[in-house]
Parts: sequence; structure tokens; C-alpha cells
Amino acid sequence: LFLAVCAVGIGGTFQYGYNVSIINAPTQHIHKFLNETWSSRYHKELNPDLLTFLWSVIASIFSLGGLCGALIGGSMAIRLGRKGALLMNNVIAILASILMGISFPTGLFELLIAGRFLIGINSGIGLCVQPLYIGEFAPKHLRGGLAMGTSIFLTGGILTGQVIGLRELLGGEKHWPLLLSSSCVPALAQLLFLPWFPESPRYLLIDRGDELSCAKALKRFHGSSEYRREMEDIQRECFALDGEKPKKPWQLFTDPGVRWQLITVIVMTMGQQLSGINAIYFYATYVFEQAGILAEKIPYVTLGTGVCECLTALSCVRSNYVGRRSLIIGGYLLMTLWCTVLTFSLTYQELYSWVPYMSMTCVFAFILSFGLGPGGITNTLTAELFVQSSRPAAYMIAGTVSWISFFTVGMLFPFIVNGLKQYCFVVFLLECFFVAAFIFLVIPETKNKSFLEIRKEFHKLNFGRNA
Repeated sequence: LFLAVCAVGIGGTFQYGYNVSIINAPTQHIHKFLNETWSSRYHKELNPDLLTFLWSVIASIFSLGGLCGALIGGSMAIRLGRKGALLMNNVIAILASILMGISFPTGLFELLIAGRFLIGINSGIGLCVQPLYIGEFAPKHLRGGLAMGTSIFLTGGILTGQVIGLRELLGGEKHWPLLLSSSCVPALAQLLFLPWFPESPRYLLIDRGDELSCAKALKRFHGSSEYRREMEDIQRECFALDGEKPKKPWQLFTDPGVRWQLITVIVMTMGQQLSGINAIYFYATYVFEQAGILAEKIPYVTLGTGVCECLTALSCVRSNYVGRRSLIIGGYLLMTLWCTVLTFSLTYQELYSWVPYMSMTCVFAFILSFGLGPGGITNTLTAELFVQSSRPAAYMIAGTVSWISFFTVGMLFPFIVNGLKQYCFVVFLLECFFVAAFIFLVIPETKNKSFLEIRKEFHKLNFGRNA
């Protein structure tokens, strides 16, 4: 099970975290490349406004690709299987790496844009299919801990990207094309290791009707002596669905039986992206400067934020023992607290010499709190709230909402910060508190419950207490 999570994660959410992270290091080098390419091609200087536009396209096209990936990820998981979709996804990553790698020697910045779009598609598919696959092969009593593999590899990707992007490694002027094309390494690793593991047992039995292959896969994942209990659970779900075909995303919006599950996923996904985590990263450099850290040392201190996220994701494996509901509510409430403290500390930054250090503490505490709940549990709950026929469509909807929110934050965030300054955190603390209250009032605990038992809990919400 552990090796399966590793084989799935290295080419899944790791790619998303890695490719979000590595684009920051070579910003100045890409600007120089755009200027030189434009001058040699058109024999005139590149207009600064056009340079800003081209850089914005290179940075934001990743989100557009991610949205496209989320929209096709569920369909790929149904047609090719969970494992098959992930394997095919690596072909997209390798093609993207080649395009980004040859953009500099060929002098075609258009290839860089195309490569960023394709690696965005790869990340969108990975974010959709990886938690789906892990949630389906994990035994009920370990589902929470194993599903945290999604978050662990995502934060591990961010941290790896921060380290590889240091100027001493691949973040320098000579090596930045290698940095952008290095995403082919995890893709090749997954192509090497994932074929050794079986397809999702639930997919084999419920979607394909292949009971023999399902039993064989369960024996591989759970052991010859433990697989029967899980087999019975899958057979019960198969019987309850009574041959129901996988649903399309738009069918979920008209199905009253999943109304509150869908509202929950949309609120949690939007809450995750709009929680203020981007604001924290934006303000981190300013906070570190105010604390007296030299500008050239800040990239190394920023590594601490990546380490924080990674450690929290690893510690959240204990969600299997604590419970998903408690962790996610606690995470949002702690984020509300740190937003409040950070607003005050940034306001009175100049007043006392110790205040910048309080701000720095808040930055790390906020990131730890985000990893404790919203960063790790959201994808786990998406898998648990839906039965087999609705799950791929639910991930497509969650992925679409996530990427649209990610893009919206990227577009509006600079205006929010410029307009409200440090008081932007008041907006985020209200959002965090609202999401915590929603989860407290709506979501039942899902720990150690089968997918059918969770559906029964929501049946009362969807159809009333006397249904």
C-alpha cells in the first residue's frame, strides 16, 4: 500500500506542486530571454507592457491547462481506468518538458507557453485522478492516512521545486531551461514503477464487472488474509448501485441524492483556494525583510515555509486516528486566529522591535494550520462523500472549481493587497471562519465508515430527517 501511494504520487500531485514552485526562480532569466528573442526576431526592443503581458501568459497559462485537465480527468479515469489515466498523463508531461527544454536553444518563446499549458493539463489530470485511485484501493480503516499521500506529494513537490530552483542548482541563468524541463523525471519514474501495481479494485468490479481481477487486486493491496472484508464492502456497493453507469458532472447538479455532498465539495474547494494561503506567501518576503533578514538570504528562509507544509502533511497521516472533521475545522479556526494576529502585527510593525518576529511566527503558524486541515483533508473528503458512480464526476467538478478559484485569486489578489494592504487578512479570516462553521454544521465524521454509510448520513440532509 505504501509503495503504491508513492508510485501514484510521484507523477500525480508531486507534478502540480513542483511546477507551481519552479516557475518563480527563473523569472528574471525568462524576462531576459523574451527581450533577446524579440530583439533578434523583430530588430527592435520589446515594449515593457508587452513583456509584462507575455510573462503573465507564461505564468497563468498553467492554470488554464489545469482547468482543461480537470475537465477531462474524470472521463479519462472512466475510459482508461484510474491507473491507465495516470500512465497516459505522463506522456503529456514528457511532451511538455521537451517543449520547454528546447524553447531557449530554438529561440521560440511560444514553445515555453505551449509547454506550460501542457504541464498544466498534466497537473489538472493528476489532481483529479490520484486521490480518486488512492481513495478506491485504500482499506476503510487506513483510508484517511493513505489519502494524505495526495497532500504529502503536493507539498513535497513544492519543497523540491524550491530547492532545485536555488541559483546554486538549476535556478541560475545557464540552467533554467533544464529546470523547467526537469518535470520529465517524475513522469519517467511513474512510467517505470506504476505498471507493477494493480488497477483500482472498485473500478474493476463496479465499472468493469470483473470480479476475478478485483479479488486479485485486493489480495495484492490488502494481503491474502485481509481482502475478503473489503471485497464484501465493494460487492455491497455494487449491489446498491444496481448497474448504475458513471454519471456526468452536469447530472450531479440535478441529482437531489448528492445535493449536500456537492455543496460541501464546492465550499471546501473554494475555501481551500481563497483561505489566504497565497496572501501569506505574498507577504512572506516583506515580513522576512522587516525581521532583518538580508534579501539574498530570503530564498533560503522561504524554504522553511515549504518544510512547514511538508512536515504538517506528514503529521496529518494521523487523521486516520483523530478524524477528518476535527482536523479540518481545527485547521480553519487556527487560520482565523493567525489572520487576526497577523493583521495586528503588520499594522504595528514599526512600533516595537519584536513585532516583526511575531509576524514571522504567524507566517509559519498559518502554513502549519493550513497543512493540518484544508491542505490535506479536502481531497480525502471528496473521495469519501460520493459512491462509485458519482466519484469521477465529483472530482471533475472539484477540480474545475479549484482551478477557477486559483486563477481568480491570481488575477484579483494584487488588487486586494494594493487596496486593503495588511487588512486583506480580515477578508481571509472571515472566509476561514465561515468555512469552519459550514463544516461544523453540515459534514458528519467519515472516519472508519464505508461509502454507503456516509451516503446514508447525507440522505437525511438531502431528503429530510424522516426520509
